[in-house]
Amino acid sequence: MFRKVLIAEDHEITNVSVQRTISDLGVEIAKYVYYCDDALAWISRALRDGDAFDLLITDLSFEEDFNKQRIAGGIELIQAVKVIQPNLKIIVFSGEDRPAIIDRLFNEYGIDGYVRKARRDAQHLKEAFIAIDQGHTYVSFDIKQSLKQSHTYEFSNIDIQIVKLLSEGVLQKEIPNHLKQRNIKPSGLSSVEKRLNMMREVLAFNKNEQLVAYCKDKGFI
Repeated sequence: MFRKVLIAEDHEITNVSVQRTISDLGVEIAKYVYYCDDALAWISRALRDGDAFDLLITDLSFEEDFNKQRIAGGIELIQAVKVIQPNLKIIVFSGEDRPAIIDRLFNEYGIDGYVRKARRDAQHLKEAFIAIDQGHTYVSFDIKQSLKQSHTYEFSNIDIQIVKLLSEGVLQKEIPNHLKQRNIKPSGLSSVEKRLNMMREVLAFNKNEQLVAYCKDKGFI
């Protein structure tokens, strides 16, 4: 389980609630901030001190006040964090429910989990912790259904290449080498696994074989 977690949330009650939730999961060190600039500073300092954070939980929207910020929102924070610590796991905990925005968070910004602030969000946050700790991506059930129904998931070129390689019998662990040979980036195994996890999550599949069959049926490969 994650040892060191940073929470970026500007609403105090929500912040405290998240702290209580992750404390129940046995997290040793939990730090919390109300501003994105402070979040990035904490992550930078932890890296410099050789005691990096394992997980960032962040909202998307942060209210403006007298304390002017260079980084105004969660998406900008995620982008900045990925520059200095690309392997940091990220859960977005937000009231945003538009499927297109959530889809972009996974496909363009590389988050690992999305939990919507709603009923049972504490339980969903715990589920996200466990899933991501086990190497999976996580989308809470209500959002997963919304994504599936809206058909917002658009297969990128790299998605198609990955599924096509699977259909040709290439083992998942060997896909990065094939992508590198074709100058397709990102080609790391973690990126391949994350994209496969996301495709299966959005389309509600449990196995790669189901994903391959779906893509054949739709004419993607």
